Amino acid sequence: MENNDLKRSMSNRHIQLIAIGGAIGTGLFLGAGKSIALAGPSILLAYIIIGFFLFIMMRALGELLLSNSNYNSFIDIADDYLGHMAGFFTGWTYWFCWVATGIADITAVTKYINFWWPNFPPYLTAIITVFLLLALNLMTVKAYGEIEFWFAIIKVIAILFLIVIGLWMIFTGFTSANHIKSGFSNLYSHGGFFPNGVMGFLLAFQMAVFSFVGIELVGVTARETKNPEKNLPKAINSVGIRIIIFYVLSLMVIMSITPWDRLDPKESPFVNLFVLAGIPAAAGIVNFVVLTSAASAANSGLFSNSRMVYGLSVSESAPKSLGKANRHGVPYNALIFSGVVLFLAALLNYIIPDTVFTVVTTVATIFFIFIWTIILICYIKYRKQHPELHAQSKFKNFFGVVGSYSTLAFFAVVIVILFLAEDTRVALYFSPFWLLLLYVAYKLGGFKNRVSKSK
Repeated sequence: MENNDLKRSMSNRHIQLIAIGGAIGTGLFLGAGKSIALAGPSILLAYIIIGFFLFIMMRALGELLLSNSNYNSFIDIADDYLGHMAGFFTGWTYWFCWVATGIADITAVTKYINFWWPNFPPYLTAIITVFLLLALNLMTVKAYGEIEFWFAIIKVIAILFLIVIGLWMIFTGFTSANHIKSGFSNLYSHGGFFPNGVMGFLLAFQMAVFSFVGIELVGVTARETKNPEKNLPKAINSVGIRIIIFYVLSLMVIMSITPWDRLDPKESPFVNLFVLAGIPAAAGIVNFVVLTSAASAANSGLFSNSRMVYGLSVSESAPKSLGKANRHGVPYNALIFSGVVLFLAALLNYIIPDTVFTVVTTVATIFFIFIWTIILICYIKYRKQHPELHAQSKFKNFFGVVGSYSTLAFFAVVIVILFLAEDTRVALYFSPFWLLLLYVAYKLGGFKNRVSKSK
């Protein structure tokens, strides 16, 4: 039996851990090696800067979502404040973001599987992974929340364990087999805090920004969250603490034990620390952790994709058949559609196995910035059009309009930075074609304007 609606099935612990899981993904575990190689210890400052501006964006999103109980996600917000076409662009671009991110996560899964079975074809791993994720997401929403809860628990415990072990090594003066002594002095004694200068610091922003994609995922789960007025603010307010612990503190510990210039940019820096600590089977343990991390991120991406397509159908920006949910509140048609697209996209691991990760992470970074920009523009319009709603809000964005404009300026700087490196510049050149494709689809698709939820 179909009831054509989603369910509020996820509790506070689900939404909290999904929020944490959204902030700890492939960009941190696998991409941090590249970021460190470019920026050295100054990558810590990059994470703090990016995290600060994204926290402003998240506060704006939180106030917007809670300003109207009819909002299911930021598709509805864009639709109300920027028009139906903007909602169409926002929803489908966010869907595309998670397709790209899903490819990156599945590519990471293939790398981790090859650690144990080096001769197993990567494209077969990708295909199997997509089918497993599709099966998990076809379960109830509560079951999805439970699976993500335990995926996130594994990541959190692993990073906290790494930090504890690392601090013990630092304060006991641990010296590795390579005669490298642990200590916070390693953060500035190997070429300084900015060993590759300002340019190296700036070039690290692409992968650093990609590390944060998914941070807005709580804005997609709003419709399926119990008591969103209480649980969403909790999840959003914890963003700052998560950034300090999981990004800044963990990487500070790693670079204090092993100087940044001794880390392999192609490998996960998290593996190195456990190996140095002399933990038996350390590589296997960490490989399992980063494997579950990548699988978790891909699982969240498929969940997000299906909800985006469902919302687009409800707002008459996608075929009506994609707006159906079963009696468990699972939008099965939207889920299967997104799973098939991800399956086809995952075949890039067969076509361009060596470059697929860099290409898709850059594309995802560009379009996530587009989504975050839309959210901030909507917040600015909300403040101008509905000052009474802001006055009544129990979750005010204390950074206000000034903070929103400052964050938009920061996003513009990041886009300029992407022009500086050849591998990111190419993806930037091709990104307008997606927006052109959406424009043509909107004009030719016969999509009708729906009644605004704010009216």
